[in-house]
Amino acid sequence: MIRWLLVVFLALLFISWLTPLLRRMGFGRLPGDFRFRWRGREWDIPLASTLLLSFVVSLLTKLL
Repeated sequence: MIRWLLVVFLALLFISWLTPLLRRMGFGRLPGDFRFRWRGREWDIPLASTLLLSFVVSLLTKLL
């Protein structure tokens, strides 16, 4: 259980580190990515970007 918590924590840390780089490349602004303001805070729901990144990682794992 602790191993999975560590993996999830490291994955979230890695994703949060890559977010600014991915935004500069255009991810998070694709059609299907939702951004809205609610209660004074800006929320992002990157559905299309998540699907695209998942597809790319899936292709990379199948090729390697």
